[in-house]
Amino acid sequence: MAETANEAKGGGLLGRAAGIVLVLTALAVLLSLGTWQVQRLHWKEGLLAAIAERRTAPPVDLAAIEAMARAGEDIDYRTVRVSGTYINNKERHFFATYEGRTGYYVYTPLRLADGRVLLVNRGFVSFERKEPEMRKQGQLTGEQTVTGLARAKLTAKPSWAVPDNDVAKNIFYWKDLDVMASSVGLDAAKVVPFFVDAAATPNPGGMPIGGVTQFDLPNNHLQYAVTWYGLAAALVAVSGVFILRRKR
Repeated sequence: MAETANEAKGGGLLGRAAGIVLVLTALAVLLSLGTWQVQRLHWKEGLLAAIAERRTAPPVDLAAIEAMARAGEDIDYRTVRVSGTYINNKERHFFATYEGRTGYYVYTPLRLADGRVLLVNRGFVSFERKEPEMRKQGQLTGEQTVTGLARAKLTAKPSWAVPDNDVAKNIFYWKDLDVMASSVGLDAAKVVPFFVDAAATPNPGGMPIGGVTQFDLPNNHLQYAVTWYGLAAALVAVSGVFILRRKR
């Protein structure tokens, strides 16, 4: 009987030790997740501040943006001004929505003075005006000066949920610069390795509608941090109540 009681007591101690380890492990995980979200919050706030500063800065020429890119700097949302001639018969269409309407962003190659080509997001066209002949006034000819925001090249599809690009129908669901260029026969060696989103300068005929760059980056990290820290506090409270009841 004494041996059985000792075994039961030992088992109880082991069970309590295992419970304490489990609680401490869970607490460490919850606190780590909360701290990580706080760090992400500071990072996101810094990013949003940098974007706001870049998009309101005076425009620089394309060479300055290229120099930043070669130096490894982040070029996204930097204001740039560039001149060239649109190659209107080689535009590419990116599926998008604008103010509740379904349509496309029109990416048109801009031939620069040195013979290179820059893909410019000229803006939004409605679904029924996808084809260039439906918006002939907006097919600008001659040398044009474009002011807009540099946008970095994507290295891969953003998510498995994004459909594959339908090159045959000229419908892109993600901005694959290399395929956009090669699908219209542009020399890869002469393509500038980033995009430019044109500013909201009105185009003849009203389309494309420029200035479509989106800045509404989600920033819910504070909410997530409070959630994780709240769960940690709840775990401590529940564990404390349980221990007090056991002692009584």
